[in-house]
Parts: sequence; C-alpha cells; structure tokens
Amino acid sequence: MVFENLISGLIGAVALNLLHEGLKHKKGTPRIDLLGEEALTKILNVFDVSIDGKSKRYQATLAGDIISNSLYYSLIGNGSSTFIWHRAILSGLTAGIGAVTLPVPMGLDEKPVAKTNQVKMLTIAYYLAGALVTATALKLIKPTVKL
Repeated sequence: MVFENLISGLIGAVALNLLHEGLKHKKGTPRIDLLGEEALTKILNVFDVSIDGKSKRYQATLAGDIISNSLYYSLIGNGSSTFIWHRAILSGLTAGIGAVTLPVPMGLDEKPVAKTNQVKMLTIAYYLAGALVTATALKLIKPTVKL
C-alpha cells in the first residue's frame, strides 16, 4: 500500500514538473523553478553551503521538487478509497494556494508564481493537475479505488 502510494505520488510529481517545464517559457505562465531555486539557495545559505553553476542549482531544485511533491502527493492514497478524489482535489488546491501565498511570509519573491492573477491561477491549476494525476495513477495501481 505504501509502495503504491509513493509510486502514484511520483507519477503526479513528474506530471506536475512536465507541465511546468513544458510551459514555463510561455508568456504569462508560472516559474515555479525560480521560486524553488531561491528557496534552495536560502536554505543552503543557512548552512554556509552553495551550489555553483546555474545548471547544478537547477538540477538540485528539480530533484528536491520531485522528491517533496512525490511525498506530498503520496498522502492522497491514505485512507478510504471512497474519498480519494476529495483528497486529491483538496491536496492539489492546498499545494497550489500555498505556492501562491507562502513565498512572501517565507521571505521569497512571489513574482514567479503570483505576478498576475493568470499566473496565480495557473500555479494552482498545475498543483491540482499533479494531484489528479496521482489519484488516477492510484486508480490504475489499486483497482479498489473507484474512478
């Protein structure tokens, strides 16, 4: 059960990142990667550590993003399968709204994910999409989950 949840969470996290990576250079779309790089740099600065080179920072950020979102999305599979879609929607909306509203209180630049209302809505939609992909993967992996 835990294994299926983790695999489904990974599938949702990869879907989220593919969506973001595929659209990030389009005008009016979120730049979740820039927010992640800024957060990673701040965390590493606390420990007086740095990652040299934009490419290495990007790779470390992407790896951290996939790992953390995989773990987060894997929680969708916990509990009764009757409420999996409710948990997916709630989890996706919570992650997206958090991504839009938490940068400023965390001392990060909100512009990459909240520059305009369109960017805010797309940020939330990306995380919701990742959660829904996770629930779909759970359905395929665990046939007892109702579609």
